[in-house]
Amino acid sequence: MPRDKDIKKVLIIGSGPIQIGQAAEFDYSGSQACKSIQEEGIETILVNSNPATIQTDINMADQVYVEPLTPEIVAKIIEKEKPDAVLPTMGGQTGLNVATGLEEIGALEGIKVIGSSVETIRNVEDRDLFDSFMKNLKEPVPRARAVESLEDAIKAVEEIGYPVIVRPAFTLGGTGGGVAHNEEELREVATRGLDMSLINQVLIDESVIGWKEFEYEVMRDKNDTCIIVCNMENIDPMGIHTGESIVLAPSQTLSDVDNQKLRNASIKIIRALQIQGGCNIQFAVHPETGEYKVIEVNPRVSRSSALASKATGYPIAKISAKIAIGMTLDEIDNDITKETPASFEPTLDYVVAKIPRWPFDKFKGISKEIGVQMKSTGEVMSIGRTIEESLHKAIRSLDISRYGFEEVPFTRDDLANPTDERIFQVYTALKQGMDLEEIHSITRIDKFFLHKIMNIIEFEEKINPESLQDPIIMAESKRMGFSDRTLAQIAGVDEEEIRRHRRDMGINPSYKMVDTCAAEFEAVTPYYYSTYEFEDEIAVSNDKKVIIIGAGPIRIGQGIEFDYCCVHSALALKEEGIETIIVNNNPETVSTDYDISDKLYFEPLTLEDVMAIVEKEQPHGVVVQFGGQTSINLAVPLANNGVKILGTPHESIDRVEDRERFTEVLNQLEIPQADYGIAYSFKDAQDVAQRIGYPVLVRPSYVLGGRAMEIVYDDLELQEYMKEAVRISPDHPILVDKFLEDAIEIDVDALCDGEKVFIGGIMEHIEEAGVHSGDSACVIPPQSISTDVLETIKNYTHKLALELEVVGLMNIQYAVKMEEDHSPTVYILEANPRASRTVPFVSKAVGVPLAKIAAKLMIGHKLLDFGLEDEIVVEHVSVKESIFPFIKLPEADSVLGPEMKSTGESMGIDENFGVAYYKALLSAGMELPHKGKIFISVRDSDKNKIRDIVEKAQDLGFDLMATRGTAKAVDGLGDIETIRKISQGSPNIRDAIINGEVALIINTPSGKQSADDGYYIRRMAIELNIPYVTTLAGARAALNAIENVEDGKIGVKSLGEYHHEP
Repeated sequence: MPRDKDIKKVLIIGSGPIQIGQAAEFDYSGSQACKSIQEEGIETILVNSNPATIQTDINMADQVYVEPLTPEIVAKIIEKEKPDAVLPTMGGQTGLNVATGLEEIGALEGIKVIGSSVETIRNVEDRDLFDSFMKNLKEPVPRARAVESLEDAIKAVEEIGYPVIVRPAFTLGGTGGGVAHNEEELREVATRGLDMSLINQVLIDESVIGWKEFEYEVMRDKNDTCIIVCNMENIDPMGIHTGESIVLAPSQTLSDVDNQKLRNASIKIIRALQIQGGCNIQFAVHPETGEYKVIEVNPRVSRSSALASKATGYPIAKISAKIAIGMTLDEIDNDITKETPASFEPTLDYVVAKIPRWPFDKFKGISKEIGVQMKSTGEVMSIGRTIEESLHKAIRSLDISRYGFEEVPFTRDDLANPTDERIFQVYTALKQGMDLEEIHSITRIDKFFLHKIMNIIEFEEKINPESLQDPIIMAESKRMGFSDRTLAQIAGVDEEEIRRHRRDMGINPSYKMVDTCAAEFEAVTPYYYSTYEFEDEIAVSNDKKVIIIGAGPIRIGQGIEFDYCCVHSALALKEEGIETIIVNNNPETVSTDYDISDKLYFEPLTLEDVMAIVEKEQPHGVVVQFGGQTSINLAVPLANNGVKILGTPHESIDRVEDRERFTEVLNQLEIPQADYGIAYSFKDAQDVAQRIGYPVLVRPSYVLGGRAMEIVYDDLELQEYMKEAVRISPDHPILVDKFLEDAIEIDVDALCDGEKVFIGGIMEHIEEAGVHSGDSACVIPPQSISTDVLETIKNYTHKLALELEVVGLMNIQYAVKMEEDHSPTVYILEANPRASRTVPFVSKAVGVPLAKIAAKLMIGHKLLDFGLEDEIVVEHVSVKESIFPFIKLPEADSVLGPEMKSTGESMGIDENFGVAYYKALLSAGMELPHKGKIFISVRDSDKNKIRDIVEKAQDLGFDLMATRGTAKAVDGLGDIETIRKISQGSPNIRDAIINGEVALIINTPSGKQSADDGYYIRRMAIELNIPYVTTLAGARAALNAIENVEDGKIGVKSLGEYHHEP
């Protein structure tokens, strides 16, 4: 049956910015859906507010709208574009929420909702409906009650009994969820959950903690044909969110009988819900009795769908999109084999492991415990022939300076209350002789998996310099997944010696193919993984080829923007007739889609793993410019092994990253930088600070995303910092920079071909200096920088790019500071001769695909070939705003500083700066008020700078409330209500916030972040979803935005209209 002929135009709803619980997997699925629907001759309209994705590229759909994902704004796009159908199931929870919101405001009349109907979405999202639906099907679910108040929650537990799992309805990644063992915990978790739920409802679930968790990815078409794409098993038991678990595919401990039971249940559920497309179903299975319960049904593509797609080679999102427009599984081709239809169930002859990547290194003093709420920002996937090999490969893919299992400190309590170190703590406990049965009873991890870790430990005992001379032992160690580095550490010898010795024995990796059918049919678009077996399934061509090193897992400081650049470079080089090879290990992203490059290697990004591929493929060169710090860190080691690095010479990377060499370059070019010094000890640092004066910015050399970076104001803070920094990075010195207070930061993204420089975009930061560039909102074109200063910035950029012989992309950060004589000085803060996280934003703001052109410059093209000479002048304003994970990390403070904390970004575009900023904030989940009361409390040093803010707020009709000191500072400016701090007794600001009296909070933090009043106020703003700003510049921009958006009137325009494309 061919597709539905009534559908000529489809609106695809994206998932918005990257955040914990909703990461790049929806960029991947949404991009696939756009391609898949366009292939069938249907016009596609896309709406998404995330600039960092491939999905919002101007040519991904017929019309691309970078607009906030609210029902009201999407309704305007529907009114303008008049689609026949809306596809919400590619946009994660956001897509489903927008679809139900559109229906509530009557915006879907006469429009088909395809993939999953609004009724289906409600049946699985509303917990009472879900329960009764499952009861009618006679499918067991944990006893549960949906409640809308704390009193009802307490009553529900009287029936169900402790412990209970508390989950809010309609949120992502289990936000606001938790486990309650007693009434005190229930009160805390249920109150938070009720606040977080879009419909003020939480589900009180009977606990199945300690049961085993399995997931099934199921597909169904309109003919009721159903297949199971993949089943997966969590190593961690129930009680740990599946996004936080280590997951293996296919399932390892299910008996055939139990597998059939869960298969049958999955197919029965997807049929009853009448889902057309993909669906993810989670089960809990009792470890002894085999009894099962249905935990959750996602009527959409999910994080697990991306993992299942990459694990099997079966493109779930692509096929779901074709089913949504009326096609059937038997008439859709499997792209990998070109012989089998999509109704053919994939078969795996290997083991896939997924391990999450957590952001705890970015936040001081927060709990590292993992549980029912998601906290991880990304994940890695590895493929091997055994569980042991897969786990080893996944650990070294995480990019956390671990190359295998390592001993870590642990207590029994750690085993009972797992953290991000869990797998290493279990390994350590086994290695130190703790009884396997005892570990099983504490952790509830299946004994089968504990025995697998035990196999690794027992094999380690065989490793010593003598045994590794034996080719049998060496080959066995590699088959188990041990890296050369781990073998060297255990044997106490040099890694290079192990590598040389292994090669002399002829023990090298062979590469196997992911082909969806366990080699039953020949694959035509293959991707590969390494293992140590005799047969090699790879065909190496003699064509000119280039290897692109990916960015690994998504983490704070290195997000999806780098994957975006890798994809652009692969597509650009393919256009040039070059064979492109991507090496990466992130299952969520577009770069690991099978049709982006000519070949894909799903491998760890370590020197050993990458060099093995280089030796196999013998490429013309390797590109390290696009994969963030992960790939840049490989530049010098690869070059030292004789590999040609394409683009900017690898020596230039060192000239920028080594501070003393960089200073020589700047002095030679006469470009000013802030005064600084280099310290190896507290005494050194103290001497530097005394010479240049406090405050100073301190950080280790060679880091990404401002890790362990801090502004310190006195000797005591400096001593505390040095103690911690030396522990994190003992081999690298600490940089101590003069901190430029009250400066404006500027970011520049430029292209250089070695002879000419093209400035892609100059971004002015909205927050003042001291906020990490990845966290500050920024605007193109700059709004308050004079022409003279802009000329200076352009001049410095040209000089530096040419001096460093940049070929490709470069990002430079500047600070503009007004000196005492009121003349501005432009200081350089840092330069990176590689892709930066702003490349996608700039590309969309100015309409030039910077990463694509950079890739072509690396193989010899010139800027003039693309007609790029002068900076592009745009008539619209683009604002980038950051998305923060504070809600998922209950102890985290929302103060912004030099340490990066954001997980993603949103973009607002309009002809007017105020409206663009309003849209960017709205996309970031912050809806600014138009009336009500603003609470303002600022640190002492800001008190003389807020008169204009207070006047503007009063002009806009807001009432004002302030703490005593702040109110006193603006004495005489009309009627300002004074309110007590939390520490001064009731009634105080906390009571006012809880009673819903406050519409906007302006709170700048004082000095060091202790558990002070400011922290509690900011934390309440997050938990109660009250708009807040923590900088004066942010407050001014927010009031400007409110002024420009009267009555919430916002227009919508596609990227094509902004860039005047037909």
